[in-house]
Amino acid sequence: MTDRVTYHVLSRENAAMLDKAEAFDNAVDPEQLKTFVSRTGHELVFARLGDRVIGFASGNVLLHPDKPPVFFINEVGVLRDMRRQGIASALCRKLIQQARGAGCQGIWLATEKENDAARALYHSLRARETGGIVVYDWDDAMGA
Repeated sequence: MTDRVTYHVLSRENAAMLDKAEAFDNAVDPEQLKTFVSRTGHELVFARLGDRVIGFASGNVLLHPDKPPVFFINEVGVLRDMRRQGIASALCRKLIQQARGAGCQGIWLATEKENDAARALYHSLRARETGGIVVYDWDDAMGA
């Protein structure tokens, strides 16, 4: 089935394809989408099967005055009925390619320890699992 899946890098020209996307946690906010595509350093790739957005991966270029740019993968999501078909792997590879094209020399992300599916995905992409990291947030940024 994945041979009919098409992959896209989000741009102003194709942003309307996300209007009714179900792959996100919430409905796409048109103003947030407009802001996202208008700013540099924000990357999003998405997969479609016909007119249906079935998955996405997003992230940001992180800059610091004394270090080369790195890329933070913020979120990867695939609709439940489309999982285990290589879509998340393809999306991550495409997002990593975008990050490398933006000059990023490092790429990182975080996931929950009990998220076995995500950990298997990142392992399959040859990511190194690190330990000893504690995450803090403000205003419930990490969700409940």
